[in-house]
Amino acid sequence: MRDEVVRSDLTVVGGGLAGVCAAIAAARLGRSVALVTNRPVLGGNSSSEVRVWVCGATGHGIQRYARETGIMGELFVENQYRNPDGNPYYWDLVLLDAVRAEHNIRTFLNTDVRELAAHGPEDDRRIDSVTGWMMGSERRIRFDSPMFVDCTGDGLVGFLAGARHRVGREARSEYGEPWAPETADDITLGSTILFYTKDAGHPVKFVPPSFAKDIASTSIPERRIIKSGDNGCAYWWIEFGGELDTVHDNERIRDELWSVIYGIWDHIKNSGRFDADTMTLEWVGAVPGKREYRRFVGDHTLTQHDILEQTPFEDRIGFGGWSIDLHPPGGVYAAEAGSKHWHPNGTYHIPLRCLYSVNVSNLWFAGRDISASHVAFGSTRVMATCALTGEAAGSGAALAVERGVTPRSLARDHLTELQQTMLRQDAALLGVPNRDPADLARQATVTCSGALTRLVIETPAERVPMDTDLALLLPVDPVIGSVELLVDGLGDGTELAADLFDTGHPQNCVPARRVAEARVRVAPGDKQWLRLPLPWRPDTPQNAFLVIRKNPHLALYGSGTSEPGVLCFRRVTVAREFDQPILDWRPDQAHRSWCFRMSPRTEAYGPGKAVGGYARPYAGPQLWASDPLGEEQWLQLTWPAPVTPRQVRLVFDDDVNDDLINLHHHRTPYDVPPTLVRDFRVEALVSDRWRPLVRCTDNRARHRVLSLAAPPATSALRIVVESTHGSRRAHIVSVRVYE
Repeated sequence: MRDEVVRSDLTVVGGGLAGVCAAIAAARLGRSVALVTNRPVLGGNSSSEVRVWVCGATGHGIQRYARETGIMGELFVENQYRNPDGNPYYWDLVLLDAVRAEHNIRTFLNTDVRELAAHGPEDDRRIDSVTGWMMGSERRIRFDSPMFVDCTGDGLVGFLAGARHRVGREARSEYGEPWAPETADDITLGSTILFYTKDAGHPVKFVPPSFAKDIASTSIPERRIIKSGDNGCAYWWIEFGGELDTVHDNERIRDELWSVIYGIWDHIKNSGRFDADTMTLEWVGAVPGKREYRRFVGDHTLTQHDILEQTPFEDRIGFGGWSIDLHPPGGVYAAEAGSKHWHPNGTYHIPLRCLYSVNVSNLWFAGRDISASHVAFGSTRVMATCALTGEAAGSGAALAVERGVTPRSLARDHLTELQQTMLRQDAALLGVPNRDPADLARQATVTCSGALTRLVIETPAERVPMDTDLALLLPVDPVIGSVELLVDGLGDGTELAADLFDTGHPQNCVPARRVAEARVRVAPGDKQWLRLPLPWRPDTPQNAFLVIRKNPHLALYGSGTSEPGVLCFRRVTVAREFDQPILDWRPDQAHRSWCFRMSPRTEAYGPGKAVGGYARPYAGPQLWASDPLGEEQWLQLTWPAPVTPRQVRLVFDDDVNDDLINLHHHRTPYDVPPTLVRDFRVEALVSDRWRPLVRCTDNRARHRVLSLAAPPATSALRIVVESTHGSRRAHIVSVRVYE
């Protein structure tokens, strides 16, 4: 046995997506990081050991413009390119490569933290070190740091340190949450083990083990959907242990889940009810994917109200959007449905105060164990949201170490600095604009070769009957006067009726308050452009939701093209227990837009959108969109006096409205988002001539940080876009310049 000591600025315990993103975030901010995990691979529940899909704020496409950016976004986009088949082992490699690319990170796999040294009274504890045992290597390693991040999921580090925490469900009276039980209890969400199948191409028998469950004697075949071709997360409902202790009863839970899996497979193979003669088991998990255990207490506890009301926290450091998704305590044996969902009408904010301990002064946490009620946890627990909290905790810890302050002091005295630091790294914050005083781009005059100013989609693909309400989401910047629609009149004369709504919150894409309406008579005939007067000038740029009312005597035309910030919807009727407006409007996947013309001209895509604003859609698309790329397009920054640019940071458009997923619950049909800029160069104006500083080809990243060696003094820079991965326009979300 060997004893070792590892000293670093930050120790991150837990190698799931929260831990990975925390470590990378801190390392990129110049801090030395020890990343410690008790598993042989990174990724936690998303790894090849467990194989849960990485879900997040998109809610499988229910939320619009909601895919995570920042480090989690990088991982999504890179996996899309490397791993088109959703291979779980390739996903492991994406994560390992991302961590190994950061020279400030030392990674300790197979290292189980079992001991912790701390001091101080109960209400003011401080961690001195944690100690882990590296399995297979007989190395006992002590990790010393001024800051620690608990990303263990189960909250082991905080527990050993004496951090205040909760397990189970709060009483309804505590936070007034409608979905909380009347009386508090220790019930949690259960654990799941998944399995993979394949077609062997020849008959394969299955002899069940003695412990396989006879599921015909249970309610499982009646209450759950079983298909011979399904595998992986299609069987998320194989859940058990919510009424047990999901940590201390882990072995018992695993054994029960195995008995259910082999019982289901026996049912598929041997009941005679399925076409499964040539099917065989390819993989069965050995590690239960835990959903819930300890939740730490921070300076704020996120609640059901915060999620559904989309509370606009000043100290926001990330967002979520997954539904409040709670499962019955009985899991696979429950008589009720395997889950129930309550969707917010858009993404919601997560505050910094949920990510540090109320009583341990140098403890951050991220992932499943953040400060949230059991009900709110039903949304924050999904892994892409956990990853965002990891990036925020890692960024906060790095800045706290640099400033020599506690997490609480950072939240109180350095909040703006943290938010601006995170935005500079392209982290996923909503509604916080770039106010970085060091960013020279904010002082520049911004011009361009050309920009999208006339919002028009005129090329019809097919006629669409108006058998339900249809809708368009449109950016209004600064005003809307009218919208023309391409319509067929199918009868002897009828009326086209439309209502214009705001969306309530800047990030939402649902109708909220009606601001204008129009009614127009329609004569019989095909392909008529009809003008709807819909005057609205909001105080600030916003999205408008145009509802085109159902009329069986009319038809619109769909188009195979669209523009950024424009979406088309159709109203759907779905039986539900209570009102969830976002579920009433389904994006029309067969068309990219309805044919329309909007007047007057728009400023929503002007060159100034790339400087000093938002780095993702928020009350509009928030990007520069060029003229069509028949020739090179450019964005130019001009200063009144020469500057010496040493770093240029570019954010391109990776279309965060598209729902990417690591193991491909669905397959988005491209390897690289078509909206991303592919080939570009940065030029400086020197002695009245444009001098190339750097040229990049085959780019597939959203965020590019370009360091310029021996840069010249210049009064102007321009980014010249030569090509994209398919989009007919160049899209630049953000440009930053630093001396």
